[in-house]
Amino acid sequence: MIPVSLVVDGDKIPGRLHLTPGDAAVLWVFGAGGGLVGPAGGVYERLAEELRPAAVTSLELDYRHPGQLGPCVKDALAGIAYLEALRKRRFVLVGHSFGGAVVICAGVASSAVVGVAALSSQTAGTSTVAHVSPRPILFMHGEADDVLPSRCSRELYARAREPKALILYPGCHHGLDECRDALEADLKTWLSGVFNLASPPPG
Repeated sequence: MIPVSLVVDGDKIPGRLHLTPGDAAVLWVFGAGGGLVGPAGGVYERLAEELRPAAVTSLELDYRHPGQLGPCVKDALAGIAYLEALRKRRFVLVGHSFGGAVVICAGVASSAVVGVAALSSQTAGTSTVAHVSPRPILFMHGEADDVLPSRCSRELYARAREPKALILYPGCHHGLDECRDALEADLKTWLSGVFNLASPPPG
């Protein structure tokens, strides 16, 4: 893992790069509070390392102005541009909570994106979700979420177009800690399918 700092409009965005020689990359973004602490007990960092043997690069990226959708989408697109400069060509975007709206908007805006995953996502700012298609989109949500109820992902799934998938976790809250192992396995399997990996990398 390499600490990195991107500059957008004169402001620095901290991030963590997990670099490989392959052309595939995952951009991981966070909730409305920003930072680099992901859901499910740090699933972003764990999966970033697990995907490295399959030649999938990862960039975990903070925001300049957490909670402001427009600037945060711009930050995500800057992350894609940074990865393109590293000769990456296929991108999956993964976002949690507020970050779900960020990756949906950024996924629609970038033709280089091959898939989008929204975890415990909000619905605000997601009016373009149908336009992620024909790229695959995955929604994951805990059914005991008392911050953003699981009906948010149900609604997003209903509005999205194929190919799409919805996975709900009984007893799991907003941070997805209670279902971390199942979520990690499901997300890794989905990412492997999007990137056409021979099999999910071992955990």
